[in-house]
Amino acid sequence: MGMELKKAIDQISKDKGIDREMLVDTLEEAVRSSVLRKYGEDMDVEVSYNDDQGEIEVYQFKAVVETVENPAIEISLEDARASDPGAQIDDELGFRLSIEDLGRIAAQSAKQVIIQRMRDAEQEIIYEEYKDRVGEIVSGIIQRRDKTGWIINLGRTEALLPKEEQIPRERYKRGDRVQAYLIDVRREGRGPQVIVSRSHPDYMIALFKREVPEVADATVSILGVARDPGSRAKVAVTSHDRDVDPVGACVGIRGSRIQNVVQELRGERIDIVVWSPDVATYAVNALSPAVITRITVDEDEQMLEVVVPDSQLTLAIGRKGQNVKLASKLLGWKIDIFTESRYGELHAELQTLEQIASVAEISVDRLLASGFDTMEKLDNATDEELLEIDSITENRIGDIRSAINLLRSFRVAPPEEGEEDEDEDDGEGQDTAPAGDEAGKPGDGEA
Repeated sequence: MGMELKKAIDQISKDKGIDREMLVDTLEEAVRSSVLRKYGEDMDVEVSYNDDQGEIEVYQFKAVVETVENPAIEISLEDARASDPGAQIDDELGFRLSIEDLGRIAAQSAKQVIIQRMRDAEQEIIYEEYKDRVGEIVSGIIQRRDKTGWIINLGRTEALLPKEEQIPRERYKRGDRVQAYLIDVRREGRGPQVIVSRSHPDYMIALFKREVPEVADATVSILGVARDPGSRAKVAVTSHDRDVDPVGACVGIRGSRIQNVVQELRGERIDIVVWSPDVATYAVNALSPAVITRITVDEDEQMLEVVVPDSQLTLAIGRKGQNVKLASKLLGWKIDIFTESRYGELHAELQTLEQIASVAEISVDRLLASGFDTMEKLDNATDEELLEIDSITENRIGDIRSAINLLRSFRVAPPEEGEEDEDEDDGEGQDTAPAGDEAGKPGDGEA
């Protein structure tokens, strides 16, 4: 029996990767708990594992006294000398107990303690192993699905792929092999919970590190990733070696490297963008393939006003605004996109407001802050509404009205000779804009 216990300890330590000394300590503590549960908590018990014999030895110690008050920890001098003729008062004698006498319930309790301690030790080993692997790509087999997501068998433990970390429209079935990015390891009552993701931006970085040697050795750095998982992504790269093209390194010969990443992400389109410390240049690169004609940078608000040719608006905004949203996420700036025609209209309106503000000797920002962003709004406002503008007085209201009338006279050209008669015609021969013209006018986009 003894040698069988020793072999069991050795085998468990080897198979489970649990420290042998810890197993022995657990075994001794389990037996001690069972002895005290059976014979009483007052007992002075010592439990030790004899490695040579492969046995658990249990000793009960009692103090030699003249009058016994607590038999669990005391023994009379007469009874003590029956075991040890040389015993004296105040001596302490040890008596070996047989663990076979513990009984079925005590033995079962000891077994439960051992199993639980082994499970705790194994879970701690798994936690220590996987917490150091956060940021790595792991591979496993889809095992089952629960209300929180998919459970993936990693071998020694299971991982959870939550719904919010999955790629939309990606479908799995039991037995599928899947790769994912390890984002967290949590301590929980049932054991360590390993959390993985396939939609995390860092998963794409990890894939490029695996596929592109220049990224792995830090010759090329990935400085930003913006993803619409399963659909499209933008990756900002820069090279620390002037002889290495960061885009070419990531794409590979005939696109071989980037195609491996695309296939792993089930066809997600990837734009490789050259990073720049100049935010305007960076924005131009990020909004590619659209052509940019003008960029205005507002560093205080971290906002960009981007002007594109009318024909490029759809390309700049992208399908469902995807291109501009990803570019905005990549830069961390808000991006407003205008067509050249729309920007010209807004710019002309701003110039008009600046002229009115100059006449009234106030800042145009005060007009805009009060909601007057067009000349028409100023013209239609009552005197009481105009008086609510900061620094406006009744005298300046008159200046504003005069400036508006003067500017309007420049905008409206006098009718040519004969034009009035034509206008009074019944409408035949008039040029009328089609009803769809206004709806078809190029709009603006923002992210």
